Amino acid sequence: MSPRTNDSPRGSGGQDAPRPAEAPEASTARSAAADAPRSPSPAERVDALRRFAAAVRRGRGLHGASCAVLLAVAMTAGAVAVGGDGRDAARAAPGVSRAVGADVLVRGDLDTAIRSLQAHVRAQPRDFGAWAALGLAQVERARTDGDPSRYARAERALARSLALRPGNDQALAGQAALAAARHDFAAALDHADRALERNPYSERALCSRIDALVELGRYEEAGRAATVADRRRPGVPVFTRYAYVRELRGDVPAARRVLHRALDSAAGPADVAYVATALGNLERGQGRYGTALRHYARALAADDAYLPALEGRARAQAADGDRAGAITTLEQVVARSPLPGPLVALGELYEDRNAPGDRAKAREQYALVDAWTALARAGGVDVDLDTALAAADHGDTAEALRAARAEWNRRRTVHTADALAWALHRAGRSAEALPYARRATATGYRDAAFLHHRGMIEKATGHDRAARASLTAALELNPGFSPLGARAARAALKELEAAR
Repeated sequence: MSPRTNDSPRGSGGQDAPRPAEAPEASTARSAAADAPRSPSPAERVDALRRFAAAVRRGRGLHGASCAVLLAVAMTAGAVAVGGDGRDAARAAPGVSRAVGADVLVRGDLDTAIRSLQAHVRAQPRDFGAWAALGLAQVERARTDGDPSRYARAERALARSLALRPGNDQALAGQAALAAARHDFAAALDHADRALERNPYSERALCSRIDALVELGRYEEAGRAATVADRRRPGVPVFTRYAYVRELRGDVPAARRVLHRALDSAAGPADVAYVATALGNLERGQGRYGTALRHYARALAADDAYLPALEGRARAQAADGDRAGAITTLEQVVARSPLPGPLVALGELYEDRNAPGDRAKAREQYALVDAWTALARAGGVDVDLDTALAAADHGDTAEALRAARAEWNRRRTVHTADALAWALHRAGRSAEALPYARRATATGYRDAAFLHHRGMIEKATGHDRAARASLTAALELNPGFSPLGARAARAALKELEAAR
């Protein structure tokens, strides 16, 4: 933790009122450090989100402040909330690791860290470093528990740090992480650059700079940023980002080597869980399900509650034919963190099983996606990519297209190109979709869902030979990439072969 500044002593002798000069500061500290006196349990959050989804379905006229208030109540389950708020949907956001800093982790338990930091800033309200650490801890916790109301608390803590020490690199790096979590990657890049002007060796800022460039589609710059970060601060947070940049360029062997290097250097359970999950995700994407499951097992041995590892294991189980195990695992995940990715995956598994009641269960998962995106949007998070991906297959295709176009106008990545291509296709505009589908696969990044989307669009536009190649490539790369998508790809290939 950063060295304390000259703290004023607290009053004693049972007198509640501090000296007049300290009153505004102490009041602000108490308020900002105690936004939520009681955090709801995961079960309470999910139940509240279900009730909110039902309320939206019953009364679609909810708007503005009324919606924001209802959302805040939903996600805080009655706790006091001031303000409110929410990897890429197709990949996991960087997990909690040493990038957060030892001062935040407090032996790896973010909840303990947050409570400890809140107590500390109440006692030492002028410790700008502790305020910055608290803000970053809230960002990281929101990304793992799916509670976007934490972003507003993070924003206030970081603002307090900057008020105490203008321009300090810890708070600027925290603002970069917060902007990235809210999917404002242009702002994230700006904050990261400002932090690096102050401290060129800030690990958090170096990592956020890579993340921002990747999510803006500036892959060559991201590669250079990863090389700089590796030179300045080699370690798990940088290694994993370097690996992802290599994967985006189609160099899976290099990505695998770097991740193994990162796993070898992992010093604690949080790092082991994070890197082993990243390796599991990489191998699952290549159709190597047994290897992926071994990596997820290692991650869960380090941290048996690590949600990205549980989600990855469920997806690998489904791809490997263990649908019952996948459903059980995903039900555990969404009961604790109802994020769009696992909700859609669970809904599709229910549809694929198609037992009595499964259709209704699937619809409930998709309704929860809508509720979560409404919550996140009310808290300032850009959720257009999540909306486009979910709505194209399981919702309003017009809304999917609107969201995909909006996201494409903000950032041009392989993921936004794929989302726009698929939204256009699902809206019956396959000829417009084809250039975007080709762009999504142009960097060398190999993703079975992207190849499936491209193949279906090529089939719809009469490019049968190309469609056969794309669909075959998708199923050869990762034959269980999606229970519904893989089935559709096989059916489309059968039609194409019959038409030859």
